[in-house]
Amino acid sequence: MVEPDQVVADRLRLHPSQQHYLYRVLRLGPGQQFVALDGRGQQWVASLTTESDWAAIAPMATAMPTLLAPITLAIALPKGGGFDEVVRQTTELGVTTLQPVISDRTLHQPNPKKLERWQRIATEATEQSERLLRPQILPPLPWRDYVQRPPEGYRWICVARGEAPHLLTVAQASDPAVAAAIAVGPEGGWTAAEVEGAIAAGFQPVSLGPYVLRAVTAPLAALALVSAARAPGNSPAKFKDI
Repeated sequence: MVEPDQVVADRLRLHPSQQHYLYRVLRLGPGQQFVALDGRGQQWVASLTTESDWAAIAPMATAMPTLLAPITLAIALPKGGGFDEVVRQTTELGVTTLQPVISDRTLHQPNPKKLERWQRIATEATEQSERLLRPQILPPLPWRDYVQRPPEGYRWICVARGEAPHLLTVAQASDPAVAAAIAVGPEGGWTAAEVEGAIAAGFQPVSLGPYVLRAVTAPLAALALVSAARAPGNSPAKFKDI
C-alpha cells in the first residue's frame, strides 16, 4: 500500500520497509514488476529500477468494480485477539466500515494502541486481496452511543433467539443502492436492554439462522449474506432454496 506523496510523476518512491519486502522477502530485482495500490481506488503496474528506492509506474488498465452501497459492521469487541481476524477477513469480504463497540457483555476494554494495529491489518488484507478501496476502521465507542447516531440507510441488529426474520430475506428485500449497517453482538449475545434500545433507535432485529454463532463468526456470516443478496444481478429467486 502506498501513500499519495510517494507518487512523483511516473515514479514511485519506496519506503525502507517496502524495499525490504520487495527485495528481501519477495526476492525481486531490477526490471521485475509488482502491483502498487493506494487503497483509494488507484493502482499501478510498477517496475523496479536500478535505484533501490524508486520504481517506474504506469496506470493499470483495469476497470473499477461496480461499487455497492456502503456496508458498515458494528461489532461488539470479542475477547482476546479475535477482532484481529475479524478485521482481516471482513476486509477480504468487502466491508466498507468497521465500528468496534463496547457492549454490556464486552469482557475486555480496548487498548488505544489497538486501533493502529487494526488499521495496519486492514491495509495488509487490502493488499493481499488486491482490493482497490481500503475499509475504514473507527475508534471503539460504547454501544449506547453508537445507536444514538443519526441513521444512514438500513439498520439491522443480529439476534440469536426469537422470531426475527432471516437476514438474507431482509437483505433481499432491501434497496441495494441504500447504505446498510449490521450490528453483531458479543459472547453471550446482546442484553435485552441493548436490543430494546436498538429497536427504539430504528434497528430491525434479524436472525443468522438456527445456530448460535461465535462472536468472530457472526460478522463474517452477516457480511457474506448481505453482500451476496445485494450484489448486482442477484434476485430473491436465486436464494429460494437456502
